[in-house]
Amino acid sequence: MKKVITLLVISIIVCSINAQNVQSTINDNSKTEKMDKKNRELQSFNDYRDVEKALEPYIKTAKSGDGKLSRTAFYDHAHIIGSIEGQVYNMTADEFGVAVSDGGPSENVQSHIAWIDISGPAAAAKVEFYDWNGFRFTDFFVLFKKEGEWKISGKVYDSHTKN
Repeated sequence: MKKVITLLVISIIVCSINAQNVQSTINDNSKTEKMDKKNRELQSFNDYRDVEKALEPYIKTAKSGDGKLSRTAFYDHAHIIGSIEGQVYNMTADEFGVAVSDGGPSENVQSHIAWIDISGPAAAAKVEFYDWNGFRFTDFFVLFKKEGEWKISGKVYDSHTKN
């Protein structure tokens, strides 16, 4: 009888230790999952800031009229298409930079980033401009993160007039 009780006590102790180990593992996994989630959220937040930063040279171009600054925001292959007063313009990033320089500065321009959507290394953004050389523009950008750097791969825009 003593052996049975001893075995029973040992079994209870072993079960208790195993239960504690299981609970500890569950707690550790829960903590790891929470840390992973926080790290993903922080990375996501940082990506949004990095996309905003990638758009800055382009946005500053509206006020300065500096086509060379605009060009730095785009990949070499970037393509721009849109319309001004019903006229469709289809350009490379280099041609667009020249057009921006030809248009000159627009000191009263106002802008804001309406939204940014990110999925891995791909992103899309909408930027609104008011009074860029007398026009209101809505620009849609497609961006890509290559080697840790976001750049604009393409842009489609509308001038909100005669369309």
